[in-house]
Amino acid sequence: QVQLVESGGGSVQAGGSLRLSCAASGYTASSRCMGWFRQAPGKEREGVASRNTVYTYYADSVKGRFTISLDNAKNTLYLQMNNLKPEDTAMYYCAARGGRYCGGVPVPGEFAYWGQGTQVTVSS
Repeated sequence: QVQLVESGGGSVQAGGSLRLSCAASGYTASSRCMGWFRQAPGKEREGVASRNTVYTYYADSVKGRFTISLDNAKNTLYLQMNNLKPEDTAMYYCAARGGRYCGGVPVPGEFAYWGQGTQVTVSS
């Protein structure tokens, strides 16, 4: 069965960097659209970035600062986050769709498989 396990969250000061990892099992990660989402307290879950073998998409709020990538050998999705801001503070989730199609900045309802999340806290 499909399993996604995130890691790499933590606390960092504004301007710092973190790299989130999402280890996928039960399927080949490159065969599906995969994405990162985040949810801050009291807010709805929002899409951060998504990718398949051809396209990558980023929310405007993270363009130029975050990079989504996939290590095929490790079957692991990454989110490199640079120049972090306090407003990036949230629980971050990785997710996978049922197929390759991404279609744009990820929308939660379009993703079928989810990890448990990893917390990112950015202090000013």
